[in-house]
Amino acid sequence: MNICLIDADSKIPNLALMKISAWHKAQGDQVSWYNAMFHVKENKPDKIYASKVFTFTEDYHYFPHDVEVVKGGTGYDIKKTLPDEIETICPDYSLYDMDHSLGFLTRGCPNKCSWCFVPKKEGNIRPAQDIEEFLRHDKAILADNNVLAHDWGIKQIEKIIKLKVKVDFNQGLDARLINDSTAKLLSKVRWLNPIRLACDTEGQMKHVQKAVELLRWYNATPARYSCYVLLKPGKIDDCLKRVKFLKGICIDPFVQPFQPPKGRIIPQDEKDLARYCDMKATFKSVWWEDYKKTGA
Repeated sequence: MNICLIDADSKIPNLALMKISAWHKAQGDQVSWYNAMFHVKENKPDKIYASKVFTFTEDYHYFPHDVEVVKGGTGYDIKKTLPDEIETICPDYSLYDMDHSLGFLTRGCPNKCSWCFVPKKEGNIRPAQDIEEFLRHDKAILADNNVLAHDWGIKQIEKIIKLKVKVDFNQGLDARLINDSTAKLLSKVRWLNPIRLACDTEGQMKHVQKAVELLRWYNATPARYSCYVLLKPGKIDDCLKRVKFLKGICIDPFVQPFQPPKGRIIPQDEKDLARYCDMKATFKSVWWEDYKKTGA
């Protein structure tokens, strides 16, 4: 079969498409990216898989009318999942010419944050895969939403330490779950990027501070961690309070203006705050109040 793939909106490698590619190649099928100009007549695919991550981004506009198209991803259907035989296969890393492995150790999350898709999409936290099932490099990006909330996740981190692989939990770690023993464990990990935390509400500040103190006590390096900061619509002052707090304890904030399922136009002041925090040299040397005056 001639299989084609469409990555509708992802800015990073699409794990689902990589697994679909790996499965079809294992069946002896030909797999390639779909090109509406090239895949016509004699090059027409037998089936197309399209994946869309976000609900609020623009869809792909050039689907053929005479080919079966299988659509998946949160952007199309929040409940749709891959068949087990595809979900558990090692991804096709050649699809994006990747130099690192990618996957989930756990799926789901026990928290039910009102702004988050995960509980609705994946349910409560549960084991997903052993890292060795998809590890093919000396570094890996792990997309778990709350890896510390399950014993399986902790055991996998212990295995990661033994394997001496560099990792990045790119969705962040739950600071509320970082106690003395967890911090000691995390300090033994070889981090691909600085440890990522999250501070989405004012109530999480005390947990972030305690987690940071413990991580630094056990010399988890690099010592300047980063932290996701949710910016709710119209709540600049609330967000700024958390940003200033993070700056005070030498944490790099990454401000994320909230996007509802149907999307919204992000106001300029929210864009400005996110941009200010993202420009590290400016963030570390210029106060927000002075930055606003420049009209940058």
